[in-house]
Amino acid sequence: MLSVREKIAYGLGDTASNIVFQTVITFIAFFYTDIYGLSPAIVGVLLLSVRIFDAVTDPLMGVLTDRTQTKHGKFRPYILWLALPFGVITVATFTTPDFSENGKIIYAFVTYALLMAVYTAINIPYSALGGVLTDKPEERVSVQSYRFVFGMLGGLIVGSMTLPLVAYFGDGNNAKGYQLTMVTLSVFAVVMFLLCFAGTRERVVPPPTKGRKLREDFKSLWQNDQWRILSLAVFFLLTGMVARATLATYYVKYYMGLPDFITIFVTVGLVGSIIGTALSAPLARHVCKVKAYIWLQIISAILCAISFFIPGDEVFLTTAVFFVWSLMLQMATPLLWAKMADVVDYGHWKTGIRITGSVYSTIVFFLKLGVAVGGSVALWLLAYYGFEADAAPSDTTREGIKVLFTLFPIVFFLIVAAIMQKYRLTDSLVKSIHDELQEQMGESGSSPQIGSGPQNIPGPQTENT
Repeated sequence: MLSVREKIAYGLGDTASNIVFQTVITFIAFFYTDIYGLSPAIVGVLLLSVRIFDAVTDPLMGVLTDRTQTKHGKFRPYILWLALPFGVITVATFTTPDFSENGKIIYAFVTYALLMAVYTAINIPYSALGGVLTDKPEERVSVQSYRFVFGMLGGLIVGSMTLPLVAYFGDGNNAKGYQLTMVTLSVFAVVMFLLCFAGTRERVVPPPTKGRKLREDFKSLWQNDQWRILSLAVFFLLTGMVARATLATYYVKYYMGLPDFITIFVTVGLVGSIIGTALSAPLARHVCKVKAYIWLQIISAILCAISFFIPGDEVFLTTAVFFVWSLMLQMATPLLWAKMADVVDYGHWKTGIRITGSVYSTIVFFLKLGVAVGGSVALWLLAYYGFEADAAPSDTTREGIKVLFTLFPIVFFLIVAAIMQKYRLTDSLVKSIHDELQEQMGESGSSPQIGSGPQNIPGPQTENT
């Protein structure tokens, strides 16, 4: 059993990551349109185009970590090496130099691309680290629950402190306020990454990769049909989730007409997210992770539909539904990340090749692609409805914001629920795979033979555990 201290240390890494991730989800679009002065259409292109780089950097980072051998392990060293660059580039991204319009666009593209590159380089090893802290399936949800409770605490810091700190540091100059706010938050992020590195240990040692060709890794990855299903689910989930999170700021400011309520609204949602992630482990002890995940997506879609029928002046009711939506959706998040470790085991069992870094990096790529598509499409649709920053919205714009915030994400949550009907790694099957791998590896630590896992596995089950 992992100690609580080590789980907390691992969780601090996600607190640090969320300094950037939650800022990108919640404020980056608002910062570029309302502070930096870029048009929503340009920002939409910016957020999506950077994903082209991720299509290359994410898989390469996974391959690199799988082949890394140091005294600190495969994944932990990157947390140590990249903590400081992570902080520096974060500050640069939220700096607004006095350039021409074209100069501003180029600066935004370059700094945002660098931010996503360093985020990839530190977050993929960090995510994969969660899969090698323990080999016990029953511990994985607990590890991920700690991770996302602390990750959401990072989100809570961002949501509750960003705008007040901007006002405090900027004293009327929001550009200066954002820069100094990110300096402050980045210092905390660097410290927490270092604590994560110091407080964790890699225990699951995969078979050696020496002499194994790169194409064998990719062949093994493609043969992992459950990886393909999970990657699709992650993409559609993040598209819907980020579209709604991106639009939350605009919804409160322009639809509800309460710009001073943005911080409270976002903070309430993040508190719901923290409670949801904390409840994930108890839920997984009583309900099959696959069944629970599907129903949480359906409930999230229903709550979005309810939001559509709530008038804009019903502040308490709107906020309460957003709180419950955040709780339900984020209750599923640790289940999702525990499934990634299960998919690694399944691939190892089926092909005889264990590629932890490659599995995590490619799923994280689809996650970030969903982040980009969700944010970009939300901004393009805002432009379609005639949105103009800091201008009084027309009736068409106001109604468009309402539809986008409430009804648009429903499609994606229902798609995720449908995709996960095909996901077959139920709790009982995961335990069986784990036991078989342990038996095959034995005390010598040798890996099972390629093809030792059967090519077909049982269909979905819904039994409780």
